Amino acid sequence: MLPPHPLSLIVLVHLQGSPLATPAPSPTVCADNQRVELSLAPTVAVPEVCVSPGLLTGFTFDAPAVVELQDEVRFAEVMRGRSGISFVPPPDMVPGEHLRLTARWGEGPFEQSVTFSLVAHSGRATHQVEVYRDKRSRESIQHELAQERAKNQQLHEENERIREEYQQLRTRLERAGRLQGLYASGALGEDGVKGTPLAVPMGQQPGVGALLMTRGVSYRSQKTVAVDFWLMNAGTDSWLATGASIETATGERLEGVTLWQEQAIAPAESRRVFVEAEAGPGMPRGDVTVRLWDERGRTISIPKVTFP
Repeated sequence: MLPPHPLSLIVLVHLQGSPLATPAPSPTVCADNQRVELSLAPTVAVPEVCVSPGLLTGFTFDAPAVVELQDEVRFAEVMRGRSGISFVPPPDMVPGEHLRLTARWGEGPFEQSVTFSLVAHSGRATHQVEVYRDKRSRESIQHELAQERAKNQQLHEENERIREEYQQLRTRLERAGRLQGLYASGALGEDGVKGTPLAVPMGQQPGVGALLMTRGVSYRSQKTVAVDFWLMNAGTDSWLATGASIETATGERLEGVTLWQEQAIAPAESRRVFVEAEAGPGMPRGDVTVRLWDERGRTISIPKVTFP
């Protein structure tokens, strides 16, 4: 008896719906262990597996399979499992004789199968055959890999674009804190940026939002007007502005209103709220009313605000 071959063979076979597949060429030696990877790629021959009377050969599959043996009644022993089969070939099987082993997965139009040729040898047999299905063709897998590479490249380019935009935004923000930023935006004129302290309303009572204005300053640049308020929270709940408006005495609202508040105003604390709107030179004329509100609808109205 020859010693087992130390290497395991990898055989690619054709997986199809018919009972007889056309897999890869047969092994030239009887390996002790044989690994079979099924492929949709076309091949030319049914794979051969060495068997021998009196020696046990086992097949295991990576999924439950229905296995059929040609002339099974002749076999000395057959043991089946959900995902495998073991057998001892017929005692009268002569060297060179071929018997078929067919494994099937699925049903109806989704059925797939593969057929092996069990070849009798004298005293030589493959003890274990491991069968793995390759559900997709190599072309399909390569296509998917190419798509993933393209997605990764796209994500890389997107990250680079976002990084560049972030750097540009950071540069603009750094400039915005300087007169150079105002000059570059066209907001700085010959008269600079003007500011005027606001009069604190006398006898004001906390409104629905329980807020009081303690001081404020109005500003004007070449393109915008703004109001910087200090608000005191006289209520029992924190307050965070979520919207603002600036309205003239005739009911006209300024466009492009933006709002800044660093954090919510806790009870009994005062914090700044900055409101800005688009306005050309000399506009708006006369007093305006600034309104602020939070997500719960609590509001504060500050009337008679004038700009320099």
